[in-house]
Amino acid sequence: LGKTGSGKSNLANTIFGEAELFATYNSPNSGTTECQTETRTVKGRSITLIDTPGFFDSERSEEDIKPEIMSCITECAPGPHAFLIVLKVDRFTEHEQAVITKILQYFSEDALKYAVIVFTHGDQLPKGKTIQDFVSQNKNLSDLVKKCGSRCHVFDNKHWKNKQQNNYRSNQFQVEELLNTVDKMVMENSGGYYTNGMLQTVEEEIKKEEEQIKQSSGNMQQEEIRQHAKRNVSNRFLIQLAGTATGALLGAFFGVEALLRLVIKDQHLQLLLCCVSGHLVNLYPLFSVF
Repeated sequence: LGKTGSGKSNLANTIFGEAELFATYNSPNSGTTECQTETRTVKGRSITLIDTPGFFDSERSEEDIKPEIMSCITECAPGPHAFLIVLKVDRFTEHEQAVITKILQYFSEDALKYAVIVFTHGDQLPKGKTIQDFVSQNKNLSDLVKKCGSRCHVFDNKHWKNKQQNNYRSNQFQVEELLNTVDKMVMENSGGYYTNGMLQTVEEEIKKEEEQIKQSSGNMQQEEIRQHAKRNVSNRFLIQLAGTATGALLGAFFGVEALLRLVIKDQHLQLLLCCVSGHLVNLYPLFSVF
């Protein structure tokens, strides 16, 4: 997660050790526009990475970003083990400060228990300085890292590729350190993943959709069934969320600003109720405000 141009896609490629798996862009004004999910084995671990567009960008329209938020939610369901919040080693302007403010606005304290701050452009670190030294120079940044359990790492997707593994300024070293941090974080969270009412509801809908697809799919493989189910559920929820602001949707994803409850009306009909700023919004199956 992070703003456009922070190096999210390059970081994903670095973690997987593949240069062009996730599409990358050279222009600072262009970047990932759609969620991309890939799974690889890294150092004995099966890892799924979800590369996201700039959810915290102020320049993108709600029409552009809302489908990708919903796509990310369905890809994550029933929940991710870790959020990698990606920032650049750079002078912090008002824009960067605004991104941090948005992150703290949308992430609940519970979600931050599953978050790691990952910096890119590590070559900008002064010689002999660590990423912790850099973080300590900015109070807002330092506060964010502390809220994430002081978990932070640094990469350089361009200049640190061929450094020795035992070198701090080495991507190989940092990948190992990052994976160890995630392992430790998962253990601290009792081996579980981050979830909330919305993610659980989406997962339930995906499973129902899978069963329906299985009945009519013939010999379709389970992974293909899962992908079809996720797309169908994402599209269905997106229609019902047509009048919901992206901020409310992000808040529901990260556990803030939205209280989601599942009410069973009968064995075939479910109502997903979202309380945002004191208003009850009937999100599923019909959208209305009451």
